[in-house]
Amino acid sequence: MEQGNLFGAAGALSVNTVVDGSRDAAYAAAYAKETNVGMERHVKLFKNGRNQAVRIPREFELPGEDAIMRKEGDKLIIEPARKLSLLELLDTLEPLDEEFPEIEDLPAEPVDF
Repeated sequence: MEQGNLFGAAGALSVNTVVDGSRDAAYAAAYAKETNVGMERHVKLFKNGRNQAVRIPREFELPGEDAIMRKEGDKLIIEPARKLSLLELLDTLEPLDEEFPEIEDLPAEPVDF
């Protein structure tokens, strides 16, 4: 495994990683390497039924339950699906073709404050 910015001159994990008590940070530092693009990690592909799958390591976990996947050349890119605004959500609905019944316009009732 290549040693990158995550390791000191002596080749050990940085003191900050070990001292802060985060085993996840130490795990990520030991098995991932930092590149000029960001973090990188070698993962295994496997079959899940007829689909090819990959386990996403904890340090790369995405928020939410949905993601967007696209292919750019030979790269597969997975990013969190952003939540739609109310207007965007309403824009996805089909218009209603039925007529609404007439609603009687009643005068406002007085309210005591």
